[in-house]
Amino acid sequence: MYRFKILIPSFLVFTFIFSFILPVFADETNYVWSDEEIISTNAELEPTEEEKNDNDNSNKLNLESPSAILIEQTTGQILYEHNAHEQLRPASVTKVMSILLIMEALDSGKISLTDSVPCSENAASMGGSQIWLDPRESLTVDEMLKAICVASANDCVVAMAEYIAGSEEAFVQMMNDKAKELGMQDTTFKNCHGLDEDGHVTSSYDISLMSRELLNNHPQITQYTTIWMDSLRDGKSELSNTNKLIRTYKGATGLKTGSTGLALYNLSASATRDNLSLIAVIMKAPSTKVRFAEAQKLLDYGFNNFTFEQFGKKDDVVKNIRVDKGVISSVDAVLSENAGTLMEKGNNKNVEQNLTLDDTVSAPVSAGQKLGEISFSLDGKVLSTVDIVAKSDVDRLNLFTMSKRVIYSWIDLLRS
Repeated sequence: MYRFKILIPSFLVFTFIFSFILPVFADETNYVWSDEEIISTNAELEPTEEEKNDNDNSNKLNLESPSAILIEQTTGQILYEHNAHEQLRPASVTKVMSILLIMEALDSGKISLTDSVPCSENAASMGGSQIWLDPRESLTVDEMLKAICVASANDCVVAMAEYIAGSEEAFVQMMNDKAKELGMQDTTFKNCHGLDEDGHVTSSYDISLMSRELLNNHPQITQYTTIWMDSLRDGKSELSNTNKLIRTYKGATGLKTGSTGLALYNLSASATRDNLSLIAVIMKAPSTKVRFAEAQKLLDYGFNNFTFEQFGKKDDVVKNIRVDKGVISSVDAVLSENAGTLMEKGNNKNVEQNLTLDDTVSAPVSAGQKLGEISFSLDGKVLSTVDIVAKSDVDRLNLFTMSKRVIYSWIDLLRS
């Protein structure tokens, strides 16, 4: 009887302490749960049998993860989707948007890779995955990016948010503004790192949108997202990529993992093979093993069934056309962007090309001015269309430019 009285209070104390400790073990931390512990802790988050039945028709790959999508990176075309608009917690996949804003700040010249970024008390206090920044130290933007992309460092992403926007709150507003610009209607950001917070949600579809934006407009980010192992602080801090596909999957280019006790296991995985670039998003996988296996299943599905047929690259000369009444007699007509299309394997031999371009254009001509277009079709269906534009300016011939042209002609003759 005496032992029984002691055991009950001990059990209550243990339960009370455990309930406060659990939220600390969040997002790609150095602490390790077993998959069984996460599943049992979050049993209430599993879909109902009715929800499972409703999803069966769209889940032909038999994914365990309740939400997923596969898109082609260049065109954004959806190749596979399963509950792609369900709002879920993204965990550290949130950092795709944070990284996107960092890259935009770099491209605009607002910051540079060599800038020294201080660490605030707020940044140093972040839980979850981190490199244990000290408020007395600073790292360069280059080092911060490496820590964020490779080790999913929460302290570093907060430090960068404060450096760019002045505060994390202001940076989060920038994130939400960018999400709106990209058409991410399922998304609301509450922080820049992804630790669980009520109302901090997105969808696999929206994650594919911001992942595509990052990879298409800032391809140099793969210099960081493809790092398997590296170090900081003169080798004192070891970094290991949380995305294991970087090491195991052919053509992997990134992109970002994320996991917490409530979000379970998320991943935005990107890969490129033979000019075909794919982005696979997995959300709320029951284990880390499942998220990587199912991301690979999606990527395999894409590479096995589709091909990207490239017909030309941006600035390739299509034709040299005559300029009427111009200071020069002709201008190069070039592709405004890469010309190509996604199609199922085996159909690429039947693609037809249709060129619409006049032989002559009247001056003045501006660089980038549309001169025509080229389209590619299969069985009468247009697959893609690319504008053909002028490569350079051509002024209209007048008395002044005519005199200038005559002088240059005489100079050329004298030189010869």
